[in-house]
Amino acid sequence: MHWSNLFIPTLREDPAEAAPASQRLLRRAGYVRGAGTYLYLGQRSLSKMAKVVREEMDAIGGQEMRSAAGQDPTYLARELRSHKQLPQVWYQFQGQLESRSFDLTEAPHVRVLDAMRRIFDRCGVPCVAVDAIAGVKFFALLAEGSDAVARAGDYAADPAAAAGAATDLPIPDPEGEFAPEEFFTPHRKTIAEVAEFTGLPETSQMKSLVMAADGQLVLALVRGDHQLSEAKLAHVLDATELRPATPEEIRRHFGADAGSLGPVGVAHIGIIADEALRGRHNMIAGANKNDYHLRHVTPGEDFDAGFADLRRAVEGDLTSGGLLRFENATELGQAYELSPKRAESLGLHVTREAGGEAVPRVGCYSISLDRILSAAAALHCDADGLTLPPEIAPFGLVITPVFIADEMQRRTASDLYAAARVAELDALLDDRDERPGVKFKDADLIGIPYRITLGKKLAQGLVEVVTRRGRTSIDVPVGEAVEFVRNRLAGGS
Repeated sequence: MHWSNLFIPTLREDPAEAAPASQRLLRRAGYVRGAGTYLYLGQRSLSKMAKVVREEMDAIGGQEMRSAAGQDPTYLARELRSHKQLPQVWYQFQGQLESRSFDLTEAPHVRVLDAMRRIFDRCGVPCVAVDAIAGVKFFALLAEGSDAVARAGDYAADPAAAAGAATDLPIPDPEGEFAPEEFFTPHRKTIAEVAEFTGLPETSQMKSLVMAADGQLVLALVRGDHQLSEAKLAHVLDATELRPATPEEIRRHFGADAGSLGPVGVAHIGIIADEALRGRHNMIAGANKNDYHLRHVTPGEDFDAGFADLRRAVEGDLTSGGLLRFENATELGQAYELSPKRAESLGLHVTREAGGEAVPRVGCYSISLDRILSAAAALHCDADGLTLPPEIAPFGLVITPVFIADEMQRRTASDLYAAARVAELDALLDDRDERPGVKFKDADLIGIPYRITLGKKLAQGLVEVVTRRGRTSIDVPVGEAVEFVRNRLAGGS
């Protein structure tokens, strides 16, 4: 490609827009404009990432498909009838990589996970695999990241799935055996308002949240100072859709409004309580009567409930690895298996080798190429611009004659470009009539790994090969320059 024919609108100054540093740099380098608009260079990098994905997925027997926008290809698995057709690994690109695996064992799931790790490594973005609801997520630890990872020693988890012991109670529960007792709490709806009214801490209360799981109402209970993790609740209930109940649904089933709800006397919907409420006694809960609450409410005695980890973990929680802390990160991908209930609901069945039918295990995977590019820009840059790994840089080599008007430089640059094309190098010829400093700055800014510069030493049969990362340079005979760069690129350096 000839630079003079391309639209590469580089910027000398940092854009004033409020955006992560990586996005501002990508805009300066002419990769992007606005949210989700990729220019020529950005699209080339995304295409190279897609090539990496295809190579790794094909290496494990993956088959690329294409379905209508927004359509999950899992429905096609209904045509799988026998164990002899397994395993299957399918993938497609719909803005990001989407993949599915089908088998009676976990073997293809493991292979896809390994392929995902290799994809991130080849794109130059180190990732941590963390515990997530029903699977794992992959994060790049970045100060500018808009996501977070919960970590403690060797333990790492998605915040929605993190598990940790709750902090100790500021005051113990009252001793004694008491029956629930109603008391008036005028216009006190929130946990904080009831705590102020009673003079007791929020930890002495139960927070009651009415949720609709696949259309069925359930009452979820957490400690007053805790927050419900809807992801954990959905996983415990094996629900594909979870939402807060509407005010009308709450009034119809509880006879009261939110802020006055509680578990005592509730028999028509299921109740599930967080583990932090196990063993508690004589707590405060709503009375299912507006402006009233109950004191002396004991889980397991005054109402029946199942127990599970439902709370959203917070910094300072105690885990096996120590105290939990949150680090900024960018989520790049995830992997999980559908529950047997969900797989069966999709109508998936195959015959076993020994006879009879079985529901295949279904693995679901996704990788965001956009986020990989942003993470790579954050990780691979310096004061002069991008230093992307060769595997995802838009070009591997730029050939730069210092003065394009010089006939020898122009002719030799053209010959080198042709030789690079024969050697199957992804090369760019900077044939612009610009000052040398402008050409060098642009090449540095967009992050092309290697530059062959044709200058004064060309009369001696030498060109300068500049390595973008590390800013090293070496004089090489003209006839050896392309092979020199090819060997460097082949070595991944």
